[in-house]
Amino acid sequence: MQDEFGLYRPIASHLSLSASTTFCEAKIPVNIVEVGPRDGLQNEKGVIPVDVKVELIERLALAGCNNIEAGSFVSPKWVPQMAGTAEIISRMQRLPDVHYAVLVPNSKGLDGLFSVLNSYNSSPDSNSTPPPSDEISIFTAATDAFTRANLNTTTAESLARLAPVDYKAVRSVAKELLNMGCYEVSLGDTVGRGTPSQIAADAGGTGHFHDTFGTAIANVFTALDHWCCPYSPGATGNVATEDVLYALQGSKYSVVGSEYGRGTIDLHKIMEIGWWISGKLGRESISRAGRALKAKKIRDEKMAKSDGDVRAKL
Repeated sequence: MQDEFGLYRPIASHLSLSASTTFCEAKIPVNIVEVGPRDGLQNEKGVIPVDVKVELIERLALAGCNNIEAGSFVSPKWVPQMAGTAEIISRMQRLPDVHYAVLVPNSKGLDGLFSVLNSYNSSPDSNSTPPPSDEISIFTAATDAFTRANLNTTTAESLARLAPVDYKAVRSVAKELLNMGCYEVSLGDTVGRGTPSQIAADAGGTGHFHDTFGTAIANVFTALDHWCCPYSPGATGNVATEDVLYALQGSKYSVVGSEYGRGTIDLHKIMEIGWWISGKLGRESISRAGRALKAKKIRDEKMAKSDGDVRAKL
């Protein structure tokens, strides 16, 4: 269901993990929200052209991602890499049945999004193309210290005041958000310190995991087994999407995707996207699965060429 601005308003609550009851052997569907264009890029130091961001989003959609966080209506003074979000979501090719969310930190950001949607609604494109965005994400935290850290406090002060968070406090915040009308609450281990045992005892919902201490994949599986799911190709802070996709192969879970990924998210396309965007950022992909798959592809191509050369000589 959509409101007057074209924002997506689900008529029922949605969870990223849902069990199938049709067949006992049926796999459990998992939804991945791709946050690479926003969370994956927002801490980059160099300037990333709008054209590159647009292409990144379009490539992700064509790989089967059906939930993409396309940008953030935050002040470019504080997050320079999010400058141009209005232009990006207006220019990018939007595919049917793909949701393009944007992070909105405050009412000013929401006004910026409404301005884009008003322009869209008054244009001829509104009759033939999906809106620039149909969903918003909001952000809060379970501690005042961490919230201040995201509202322009000093790094030293935020680090000094960060402390282990009681999962009951997380549940309380999540409950308030649901009561306010949020249809989905994503619990984020944005400092990457969480362990599987902590994740198992957490509040439940949708998860967002960083890989700072190398526990993200283990945390994903723990969350899936206990309550949820995750992300970002070739990412450093976030767990890389291709690592999650690879780890889920052969498991009891199946990744949900759009028709462009044949009902799932194409691992090899995501791997290629990870290497492409890493190249645009001037470095190699740090995804373990991405590096291994790339190396295998290069070996296979060399072997195929070698076999072709032998046959040509014969």
